[in-house]
Amino acid sequence: MNRDSGPLDRIGGPVVVFGVVGLLVGAALVPYAWGASTGPDGTVAVVEVHGTINGDTAAAAMADLREARQNDSIQAVVLDVNSRGGLASVSEQLYLSVKQTSEDMPVMVAVTGSALSGGYYTSAPADSIYVTPASTVGSVGVRAVVPPRGAPDNQITTGPDKTTTATQAEARRRVEALRRAFVGSVVAERNTSLSASELSYAKVYSGSRGTELGLADEVGGLDAAISAAADEAGLSDYETVRMESPTASPLSQIGLNASGDATVDVDTTQYFMLHGQLDVSDSAAQIEVTVNGTN
Repeated sequence: MNRDSGPLDRIGGPVVVFGVVGLLVGAALVPYAWGASTGPDGTVAVVEVHGTINGDTAAAAMADLREARQNDSIQAVVLDVNSRGGLASVSEQLYLSVKQTSEDMPVMVAVTGSALSGGYYTSAPADSIYVTPASTVGSVGVRAVVPPRGAPDNQITTGPDKTTTATQAEARRRVEALRRAFVGSVVAERNTSLSASELSYAKVYSGSRGTELGLADEVGGLDAAISAAADEAGLSDYETVRMESPTASPLSQIGLNASGDATVDVDTTQYFMLHGQLDVSDSAAQIEVTVNGTN
């Protein structure tokens, strides 16, 4: 009996050891597998474009868009737009930044107030524009404020144009070139039923009417835009991160006065994609483009 039980003991020993090792390895791997399956698939970043578009607000939004493109965890972007526009030069830069981002990932726009003039230019390259019935879109147009001609009494100049950045004729040509670029971009980016000449009237439309005309795509709020962006990116489980823009500094190229109107420096020619009144001195000449027949 003792001789028979010896071999059984020796065989049984290793089996028990291997079984324990197998359990230990399994216990070590299971928590790792559980942890890998519980995280989100990716992130939808919400980028604000609020208020007047100036050097500060545009730089902040473009920095957020750049971060979204470079951050591997971000798979989609939603622009939270509530702006009636601003400086033409920075509105164009924002448009190009949004267009570049849309080539890398889904980009949706949620118009939480207004997307007018430069605010609409910024929104145009998005995959879809979501609006509420009461929000407003449009105002596709450009304006210019030209300083008065002539040198101040205490200055001597070598030429009549030395004290100004453009004559009125030159400003009109520049405004017309900007109008063509703005209208052309909207025609190229949006499936709108409006012709180029109709867009040049620079009309403002409600969100509901904007969807009928193709200036917007869907009636829905910010949550709907976020959900659509996640779906487009193939994210079934995702987190949302809001990348808030800082408050504009007093040194902005364009600000807001007490009544909410934009204020400008009329010592130099200023070009605007801005809906609404400009607060300028009576001596400054203001040019508005409402070209109805040319493209």
